[in-house]
Amino acid sequence: MKKFRKVLDGLTTSSPGATVGSPSCGSAAGTPTAAPTPKEIDVQETLVSENFQLCKTVRHGFPYQPTALAFDPVQKILAIGSRSGGVRILGRPGVDCYCQHESGAAVLQLQFLINEGALVSACADDTLHLWNLRQRRPAILHSLKFNRERITFCHLPFQSKWLYVGTERGNTHIVNIESFVLSGYVIMWNKAIELSTKTHPGPVVHLSDSPKDEGKLLIGFESGTIVQWDLRGKKADFRIYYDEAIHSVSWHHEGKQFMCSHSDGSLTLWNLRNTTKPFQVTFPHGKIQKDARKESCKPILKVEYKTCRNSEPFVIFSGGLSYDKAGRRPALTIMHGKAITVLEMDYPIVEFMVLCETPYNNEVQEPYAVVVLLEKDLIVVDLTQSNYPVFENPYPMDIHESPVTCTAYFADCPPDIIPILYSIGAKHKKTGYSQKEWPISGGTWTLGSHTYPEIIITGHADGSIKFWDASAITLQMLYKMKTSKVFEKPKPGEGRAAELVEEDPFAIQMVSWCPQSRMFCVVGISAHIILYRFSKYDANTQIVSLEVRLQCDSDDVISPSENENNPSFSEPSSHSPQPHHQHQHPASPGSRTPEGIKDSIPCLKVKDRAVRVPPGYQSELVIQLLWVDGEPPQQITSLDINSAYGLLAFGNCNGLAVVDYLQKTVILCMSTLDLYGSTDPYQRLTRSPRRNRQSTSEFCMRGLSNFYSDSKKRIRTSYQSLTELTDNQQSIDMERNKSPTSVCVCSVGSPVPVHYPTSLHNDPRVLPEPVASLRASHCSPVFYLLDNVKGPGRKLSLPTDLKTDLDHVNGHCTSPTSQPCSAGKPRIPMGPEGPRLTRRGPGRPPFRKAQSAACMEISLPVSHTEGHASRRAMLQQLHGVTMYSHDEHHSTTSYCWSDRESRENSFTRSRSSSVSSIDRDTKEAVTTLQFGESYGRKNDVLPTPCLWVGTSLGVVLLIPMSIPTDQEERMEEPVTMGVSGAVLMLKGSVLRFSFLDCMGALIQPPYEVWRDHNAPEDPDRLRRRKLVHFSPSSSQDACGDGHLAVVCSERQAKVFLMPSQSCLFVHNITESSFVLRADVVSVCNSVCLACFCANGHVMTLSLPSLRPLMDVNYLPLTDMRIARTFYFTNGGQALYLSSPTEVQRITYSQEMCDNLQEMLGELFTPIETPEAQNRGFLKGFFGGNAHTFDREELFGEAAAGKASRSLAQHIPGQGGVEGMKVAASGVVGELARARIALDERGQRLGELEERTALMMTSAESFSKHAHELMLKCKDKKWYQF
Repeated sequence: MKKFRKVLDGLTTSSPGATVGSPSCGSAAGTPTAAPTPKEIDVQETLVSENFQLCKTVRHGFPYQPTALAFDPVQKILAIGSRSGGVRILGRPGVDCYCQHESGAAVLQLQFLINEGALVSACADDTLHLWNLRQRRPAILHSLKFNRERITFCHLPFQSKWLYVGTERGNTHIVNIESFVLSGYVIMWNKAIELSTKTHPGPVVHLSDSPKDEGKLLIGFESGTIVQWDLRGKKADFRIYYDEAIHSVSWHHEGKQFMCSHSDGSLTLWNLRNTTKPFQVTFPHGKIQKDARKESCKPILKVEYKTCRNSEPFVIFSGGLSYDKAGRRPALTIMHGKAITVLEMDYPIVEFMVLCETPYNNEVQEPYAVVVLLEKDLIVVDLTQSNYPVFENPYPMDIHESPVTCTAYFADCPPDIIPILYSIGAKHKKTGYSQKEWPISGGTWTLGSHTYPEIIITGHADGSIKFWDASAITLQMLYKMKTSKVFEKPKPGEGRAAELVEEDPFAIQMVSWCPQSRMFCVVGISAHIILYRFSKYDANTQIVSLEVRLQCDSDDVISPSENENNPSFSEPSSHSPQPHHQHQHPASPGSRTPEGIKDSIPCLKVKDRAVRVPPGYQSELVIQLLWVDGEPPQQITSLDINSAYGLLAFGNCNGLAVVDYLQKTVILCMSTLDLYGSTDPYQRLTRSPRRNRQSTSEFCMRGLSNFYSDSKKRIRTSYQSLTELTDNQQSIDMERNKSPTSVCVCSVGSPVPVHYPTSLHNDPRVLPEPVASLRASHCSPVFYLLDNVKGPGRKLSLPTDLKTDLDHVNGHCTSPTSQPCSAGKPRIPMGPEGPRLTRRGPGRPPFRKAQSAACMEISLPVSHTEGHASRRAMLQQLHGVTMYSHDEHHSTTSYCWSDRESRENSFTRSRSSSVSSIDRDTKEAVTTLQFGESYGRKNDVLPTPCLWVGTSLGVVLLIPMSIPTDQEERMEEPVTMGVSGAVLMLKGSVLRFSFLDCMGALIQPPYEVWRDHNAPEDPDRLRRRKLVHFSPSSSQDACGDGHLAVVCSERQAKVFLMPSQSCLFVHNITESSFVLRADVVSVCNSVCLACFCANGHVMTLSLPSLRPLMDVNYLPLTDMRIARTFYFTNGGQALYLSSPTEVQRITYSQEMCDNLQEMLGELFTPIETPEAQNRGFLKGFFGGNAHTFDREELFGEAAAGKASRSLAQHIPGQGGVEGMKVAASGVVGELARARIALDERGQRLGELEERTALMMTSAESFSKHAHELMLKCKDKKWYQF
């Protein structure tokens, strides 16, 4: 237990330095400072470093960019390989394992050792790997690296330990699976073909052993040559030379016929009795034209020829469609007898595999399903029904149905919320699936003991929201809603709607959810907010709309005389606007709207008619920001909702707005500067006004780019290109913030225009000396901030090569040396106030594309010097507002804005303190908001409802509120807010608030207990709001009133004691990077601060002392997709979008790491291999000698010798005995080695016993033959021999 001697409320001196981070806060990280108080605060910190360990838990979603497929017909597990070197192994629901090749090379092919608990993977770096699946986390046992040849195809016969490997040179090598070394037996390409052949046959594209005789190997070359090689005789039985290139080969189970697919869309059937010409040639989709010629068809990439016992055989293939039919989707064709069924797919087919009842290739196959791996989906078709229905996929493979744009993670939810959401979502499930059970049913999984309700929420580019049950490290869809249903569909060519909307106007930007009250709030890309209530009943509802004018431009600055008549106010609640129907808003005082520029228009049109809403989340209120003087509304950067207060707050780079969603009114709408009142820490002065100018902004919102990249464009645009700069070189002064001048409310009531008094924007160039060096730095990428761009846009083309350098990031030109970024030489007019900068460079995109987290495929440098500045600039270019940051005010480098710097360093930031650099456009954005019971002023005795506001300057503002407590008064009396509250300071943009009591326990925000507003009325029961408050003073009997406020910014964390506002602890989290995500979470019955930095570090700090507990370099390169979707939650868990289609969950709790093995599923279950069918005497006699073939005699070292050491290199894996000998130590290691030695000894004894039995059999046979020979020769005379 640690005792921290600290100041109590009201006992310290009220020095202004304490509120802005004076030396009393301490300069050392996490070092408390002495406070003149006799009282002690006892906080028992139970968390230590041993409580934390970072590891991955499970990965959900569809494997990104799949390349290979394999299936074990006995274990019934499926493996999928990807281009990034990942392998996903799937079994029954709950059995889901992800493996990763360290090289990251693409997986070319996968082969199960059927019913052996092992998997062979062939990668693009020409390496074979053997995976051990008999453990919950598979590991590589052996690797074999080919040095001189490239692997093209692999084949492993059933119950064989010899793997055939075909190469690009046309050779076939043989690998021993047990030792993973090459055999000396090699089938060279020049021996396989005839000597008279003058051309190379090409790479090996197929290898398979004959079902009739395992000693015969069928080799298919790309050029069309097919060779059946006699492994015993080391010669070719026959050779086939066909004109068309071969893609695949499939045997008939009797071994007398095989079928080939070709590049011209044909299928050829060959009979072994006559290999001079094909027995049958068919073009399944090639019709005969009028001139008697066949239609040209696409290649058939794969064919499978499967026989049935009671019906015609199945011929299933992909491709082969006619070239003439443009626009046809990829298809899988099923030929069963004379019936041909074409199954069109939504995405290109990567691979497919027919599932059969038997693993033996010489038995009737009896296919029952076909697994089809598409580029973005996995489907399984039921072959046992004539209409070929698909199975319902139990895996969460549709996370990327629409690109994911945001995520949220809630652990330890109320236990009743998951069943309710599931019951509502089950009513909207699709039908028409096969009634049979999912055929991939291998492995075992049981519900672990350490489980609790968890929910993941994903927002998507099409405006949809998905709720997922994430309990027990599984993922299952619960409920889906579409936010676009509250808006009218934009019609093409419909005036402003067509100008604003293109593809994704409803994309989700952030969500806020209160599981206790079930209130749900959504922020969209079109500067709109939708508030939802949950109901188990359907209803007819009229959607209420509020339109808020929250735009602060320099053109709207009013004169000082007007400001004198309309002074800044500290209690704006007295000016609370009233609702009305008008959509046209009065012009702001002192501003003029030029003719032809449309004003006060929302980006989307809300449905103005009553709509029928189903059970679930039902929209109650829509809030939209308006265009102002031709300028689009800025993106919303922060949001918080509190059901107990009935309030919703949101902010952007212009200011803050607070909405009373119970009364449907706006109670506060101010610019960020106006929130300070007289407590502005920078003491900014007013500037002289200037005339309004003609806005040249004619930008429209862009849609989300294609979700997937093709081979020529892997980097997709997420926002409209930030290189859309001014073409007319218009000189623009620095824009100055101004408070909004009007708010329009579309609701029930009489039209009442409302005007807010307007204050002046202060000139940041006239600053006190300590603040004069304040410089613009960066914004947090998690807040989606935007700058301003003036003038018509000009777009750069996307790169068409495959490099992923930083010159083009998601379509944005961000390199400081990229010449195309320049929009011409900037003109720098000189005036009495010094040089003014031309508005260019990191400007505000005129309107945004949906910032899909799935589309972010860039990687950022992690250098701690020059690389950091470029990374910061790139993050700002993607998300940022050019704004001040409090953490950069110590730099003294002189600043020179030359023409060359203006052209080349369009996104770089000055670190100087000169006047000219401060004259740049600066906007202080609201980056985080938090409602809660706190102390708005130092002299407060009791806690009151407050709104904590964090800005991009590192400033924390406290706004106290007065909320009527009586329910009737709450619906009638206005909520009052005073903006002259406390001001605190930190380095960097503020990211997170949280509150602790004086015992160190987390104080939850108050909430309203959920009640169904659409439930039938009960006349005997009053329907009153039931509020749950967590007052800071309720558990403070020993310590008196007060609470601790934890504030985290991009650079540091501080703990303040309220209401004295004394800084108890401060910790500088990072100097070389910045924090992307920070959350106060509960771990091991205590709380800590968890942070994720841009350099990939995940760290935890104790509370309240801010003592470092864990710091792990988790991701060496951080890309923006991860940065935008990283989310911490309680229980030591977190998640992020690891690829555009996959969600990766991790844990930083030692307890969960210890229990992870129990929670994961078992991939391998002991199952007896099915016995082969009795072939009968005649089949065995006439069907060849397949069962007498001994590969060991041919391929073993004794017969074939050793392969060349330079051909391939054996690499022992960490999962094998060699890796364990190195890693294991102590008693446990000795026991493990002893166990393995016993296993090896037992195996050798078993082999010795088998050899002894063979020798005894051979001796008996020799004795028998010798006795027969003796009897035969006993009575013969000598002359008869």
